[in-house]
Amino acid sequence: MKNAVAFSFLILLLCLTASDVSAQAEKRIKFKRGAISADATGKLSGYDDKKAFVIKVNEGQTLSTEQIRAESSSRYITILITDPNGELVGDSDASCNNRREIAPTVAGDYRIEVVECQKADPWRGKFKFRVTVR
Repeated sequence: MKNAVAFSFLILLLCLTASDVSAQAEKRIKFKRGAISADATGKLSGYDDKKAFVIKVNEGQTLSTEQIRAESSSRYITILITDPNGELVGDSDASCNNRREIAPTVAGDYRIEVVECQKADPWRGKFKFRVTVR
């Protein structure tokens, strides 16, 4: 009986640890004083991985994103943006959807989620994108 309780506790502990590792905090994007854009970076480990960022904007602004990548890089990302009301927003580009534009914005925190582009070859590694708010 003691072994069964200890084993159950161990399984529960492993599950809680695994969920803590997979649960990721959103990284807040902040601009330097006077800047209208900032670069955000992260690392993806495959198709199932995603990274989340948060940015606060005011009402009536234009929020746009674009991937920054080296010419020789085939690491394409897809950017998904959720408005403060929890709805997906933004125009899509014709490729991997790594350019987005929301205009006009509503005031509040926008969530930007980055995933590996499903249209391109699989990869793992670092990515970089620019966020501009005017």
